[in-house]
Amino acid sequence: MRHTFPVLVLTASALVTLSHGAKILAVFSMGAHSHFTLGFRLAKELADRGHEVTLINAYPQKKPIKNLREISVAEIKGDLEEKKKQLYEMGTMSYIGQLKWVSDFGASYTESVLKVKEVQTLLQSNEQFDLVLIEHFMNEAMAIFQHKFKCPSVILAPGPPTVFNNHLFANPSQPTYVPNLLADFGSDMTFWERILNVYYDIVGELYVQLVSIPNQNDILQRTVPGAPYLRDILYNASFLLLTSHVSVRDPSPLQPNMKEIAGYHLLPPTPLPKDIQEFLDSAKDGAIVFSMGSNLKSADFTQAKKQAVLKVFSKMKQKVLWKFETELPGKPDNVMILNWLPQQDALAHPNVVAFITHVGLLGKIEAIYHGVPVLGLPVYWDQNKNINDAVRHGFALSIPFTQLTEEKFEWALKELINNPKYRDNAKMRSRVMHDLPVKQLDEAMFWIEYVIRHKGAPHYRSPALNLKWYQRLLLDVILTIAVVLFAIVAIISCLVKSVFRNLDKNVKKNKRE
Repeated sequence: MRHTFPVLVLTASALVTLSHGAKILAVFSMGAHSHFTLGFRLAKELADRGHEVTLINAYPQKKPIKNLREISVAEIKGDLEEKKKQLYEMGTMSYIGQLKWVSDFGASYTESVLKVKEVQTLLQSNEQFDLVLIEHFMNEAMAIFQHKFKCPSVILAPGPPTVFNNHLFANPSQPTYVPNLLADFGSDMTFWERILNVYYDIVGELYVQLVSIPNQNDILQRTVPGAPYLRDILYNASFLLLTSHVSVRDPSPLQPNMKEIAGYHLLPPTPLPKDIQEFLDSAKDGAIVFSMGSNLKSADFTQAKKQAVLKVFSKMKQKVLWKFETELPGKPDNVMILNWLPQQDALAHPNVVAFITHVGLLGKIEAIYHGVPVLGLPVYWDQNKNINDAVRHGFALSIPFTQLTEEKFEWALKELINNPKYRDNAKMRSRVMHDLPVKQLDEAMFWIEYVIRHKGAPHYRSPALNLKWYQRLLLDVILTIAVVLFAIVAIISCLVKSVFRNLDKNVKKNKRE
């Protein structure tokens, strides 16, 4: 019964909104399939609920969908494919190096999107929208859509609250117990780790404010003539939906207009293709699912790493379903390779006993949802953080991709499969993710429609957003105190020197007399 009231409330509000379908612009232009998945799930659900949705995306559908109009930016995906080839190298970069790489990539891709002819046509049109729904990923210039159409906006973050999105809602940063997205430690930090975490957050905040946003403003001025200064329109979003949850990460502070909805993209399992179904059904000793996601390719492994993995698989009694994008000579009979893997449906199969992954956030969420233990091979960006949290929570083991060897891989895989604690902890995390008053997707729909009903819901806006970013960080106060203290010390120093000079003069005068 405890679930009944919230479900009735959400259902009632959905029905009210359905009778007055809104016009919604959804901007999910990133040419990475995982990002598209997040955006399309929301856009499709909104369309199914009777809203008229326009979706800017890089993966246009082959069949038309009722209430969903698409504006394709697929023409610029070619540039992105070239950048993806550098991802294995990105993991070897320093913290600042990764910040620069992602920021530069985001700026370049955002500019390409805004230059697409159909996007320019939309920006120059007289269309009207009741809401703009935008993914935020190093693309702050996209705030122009909300400004152009003079309507509220809801932002989707493809991850947890971080230094990269906290500033948009004046969300407090707590580096003493909330690790930076790129940190390789958990919330229970040592003194040195807290120092390092403060450094990460300060450098990240300064990079966003002094480099990323100015670069995005330059893009906005070049692509949208007459556009206002970016900072004047950037902080007007109504809500932030986060692809995170306490089953996935440790809790942290959130403003009331920041809502966690991790897992909303998951659909009920659908029948697998016949060959995959038969392969997994016949895995009496268990099956292993292996995927490096949509951006990284297993086919790009070095020959040494391919051979190390294959040698280990050849010794296993479990069957292996491996997303591998080319032919794989010499693969053992217990390995089935696929150019594309229906990952969610495969992980739902009861015979799956382990998931080998680069530990992208969506893959981690799917593993938790289905209660499958994880062997992580993190490569870049947030993947180290994702797997380290999973290791601390007891349902995963980690081998940094650069350290992958036959010996380490064999030990970790056997430990993960043979020690029941990992599966038990994975099942416990799964229960936490599933135990909610309403489904994640229904929660997302409620808040999106809430913003429409309440014309942007300004009553949720934090008064901290009326301050400049350096005021929110107390930099002006700290600087003032520092100047005052310096002035006091300087005055005292001058007075002391003056006293000592006078004493010295008196001593010398007395000696002469």
